[in-house]
Amino acid sequence: MPRNFDAPGRSPVYACECMAATSHPLATATALNILREGGNAVDAAIAASATLCIVEPHMTGIGGDCFVILSEPDGKLYGLNGSGRSPANIGLQWFLDNGITGIDATSPHAVTVPGAVKAWETLHSRFGAMDFTRLFSDAIYYGEEGFPVAPRVARDWRMMANSLVGTGAKAHLLKDGKSPKPGENWKFPALANVLRSIAQTGSRSFYEGAFAKEIARTIQELGGFLTEEDLASVSADWVNPISTKYLDHELHEIPPNGQGITALILANLLGEVGLPDEASDPARAHMEIECGRLAYSIRDNEVTDHEHMTINCEEVLSAAYTQALAAQFDRTKRNQGIVLPKLQNSSTVYLSVVDRDQRAISFINSVYDWFGSTIVTEKSGIVLQSRGSGFNVKQGHPNAIGPSKRPLHTIIPAMATKNGKTTHSFGVMGGAYQPMGHAHVLSNMLFYGMDPQQTLDDPRVFWDRDGNLLLESMVPAQTKQFLENFGHTCKSAPSPLGGGQVIHINHQNGTLIAGSDPRKDGQASGF
Repeated sequence: MPRNFDAPGRSPVYACECMAATSHPLATATALNILREGGNAVDAAIAASATLCIVEPHMTGIGGDCFVILSEPDGKLYGLNGSGRSPANIGLQWFLDNGITGIDATSPHAVTVPGAVKAWETLHSRFGAMDFTRLFSDAIYYGEEGFPVAPRVARDWRMMANSLVGTGAKAHLLKDGKSPKPGENWKFPALANVLRSIAQTGSRSFYEGAFAKEIARTIQELGGFLTEEDLASVSADWVNPISTKYLDHELHEIPPNGQGITALILANLLGEVGLPDEASDPARAHMEIECGRLAYSIRDNEVTDHEHMTINCEEVLSAAYTQALAAQFDRTKRNQGIVLPKLQNSSTVYLSVVDRDQRAISFINSVYDWFGSTIVTEKSGIVLQSRGSGFNVKQGHPNAIGPSKRPLHTIIPAMATKNGKTTHSFGVMGGAYQPMGHAHVLSNMLFYGMDPQQTLDDPRVFWDRDGNLLLESMVPAQTKQFLENFGHTCKSAPSPLGGGQVIHINHQNGTLIAGSDPRKDGQASGF
């Protein structure tokens, strides 16, 4: 689709050798620095993620989790699950006995073991090419010397300021009780010290010793169950990506406990019911929402730690299952029989890198809610994630909280391949929106012919906690009217729906084409 050059927007980025796309310009610069110095995509992604832990602290951090899909030059895909587990001595019965019906994001029980640092080390030890210590140089520098706070980061930080009430949060995330303004220089010296220790001695210094002791003590003092033993037992596990055929490509996702299977179910449903000819057709929004609600109903009833799953991924992705599910889709109205649980707010950073060997990495790191649980260690300044709030407190439910268990996870990297070659390394941020985002942006590129930047610029629709449809400001008025006529209650989205990065590998002419979501501060760049 040709771009209208007198309209707001920007062109996709083209390069021949290497490309990086992240949610922050400083992280993109970090990735390119590593690539220019001879590092590969794995090195660049880890380094960029470390920088993001400093410059986008409400979205990600070493107190969070990480998932990766890696495409090697020979086309083989590798998945890495770097999500942490609940404490070993936690149990559902305790919550039931104490009348607790849900796990609030700011509760100490929402804090699971941070898996990101272990994932970085596990990934690097197998596929990295550069010295591990070098990967943290930029992040340490920004933590110690400071960085200018980007506009979207400042906006989100300001919105969270009144929620940062703990001693550690106030000490490290506020100055005189206030959040930073756009362009203000901010430092994280305590966090930089943690990163320096990780760089020099590996993940062990994070999961054992003084840092682990402080994390465990912080949670226990608030009534939580996390122990030093839980932290020392962390693992990042290699997994085989799951996939489905969508249009003339294969879409690949991380298997449960991630919600990637939801994106595959949705892709199957869209393939079954058929997309309209025009991307702007209002019927498309109705179709995506209704097929999405069907796919998410499976997610919310079934997806959890793979050891506790009661359904088989192959069965759920089968043609027969898809056809049975698609039978519930009505082209003329909203299916009022689908009832989904209330969604939680969430935050994420996603990045992608492709190196000179066409090794591609799809990489996502998160503390879940903005500033995670808002529980921050007082001395080391580690923001602890709220991933445990992804559990529920329901007897007999696969995703009920339990000991040493991974919760239903929202962060999902994605890859698309064709004829055994990776064509798109991409991801869409935004918590529960991500499966919908994967299906939407991939459809934009594969079916509607949009380039990576156009596909990310495209306006979005999704539902809120109460099931109302949130429409971004650029959604046409006729689409809103169409949806309301079909029984949907529509509201203006109070915030942009997610973010995202895309790198398209054009094997025909050997170019890399990338886009970065305007909903964030980020950019794509290459050489």
